[in-house]
Amino acid sequence: MRATRLLTAAVLAASLTACSTSGDGASAPSSAAAGSGGSGGSGGTVIVYAAASLQATFEKLGSEFRAKHPGTTVKFSFGGSSGLLAQLTQGAPADVFATADTPTMDKARTASLVTDPQPFATNVLTIATAPGNPKGVTSLADLTKPGVSVVVCAQPVPCGTATAKVTKAADVTLHPVSEEDSVSSVLAKVRHGQADAGLVYKTDVKGTNGAVGSVDFPQADGAVNVYPIAPLTAAKNSAGAKEFVAFVRGPEGRAALAAAGFGTPS
Repeated sequence: MRATRLLTAAVLAASLTACSTSGDGASAPSSAAAGSGGSGGSGGTVIVYAAASLQATFEKLGSEFRAKHPGTTVKFSFGGSSGLLAQLTQGAPADVFATADTPTMDKARTASLVTDPQPFATNVLTIATAPGNPKGVTSLADLTKPGVSVVVCAQPVPCGTATAKVTKAADVTLHPVSEEDSVSSVLAKVRHGQADAGLVYKTDVKGTNGAVGSVDFPQADGAVNVYPIAPLTAAKNSAGAKEFVAFVRGPEGRAALAAAGFGTPS
């Protein structure tokens, strides 16, 4: 009888131990396992490195993504695409990379930093001016007039590369008062009166809600920037990275990008 009671107790203890082990495993799933939960999200943190011109739109999409994926945090690092690439090349931790042009993403792919880049938006340049356009700028050539201070993006930042294309097409040589490492810096200088005009993306001007003016020019159509996005090959949250990329390229992402003034890749 005593032996029977001891055997029963041993079986019960083993059963409780097995249940406890199973519970621990379920409470801390891997990113890949959590990602299979569909709308439940992968959980954890998704670190996104993105071009400065995407900041307002991506921050909005980040909030929407978190709402659809409870338990997930999205952290962003915005800047010039080439500068972000340099950081990733040096080992900066990230899960997703979104650039303002394809050449920068091609470099990331050649360096085996990303997998399967996909286009998700397009953008073109415009001339940002002070409200009311007090200098009377109507073309790229007007940016060379005496008394007009202009600021541009430096190369190889995508907006700097696009600037070189449009000025060459217009046969115009600019003499900028400064060359910035991101389009947001160019916009800030115009917005705060540190320059009369600057070459930025249309979406940047639209995002200021009238704080700066905009002058379109025909040569911009010959320098359309295509924006690609991709998960990092070394992503710690690979499931979350894939879900965020799919979200940006999905209906919610397309709607937010269109509202911000971005075009759709052909």
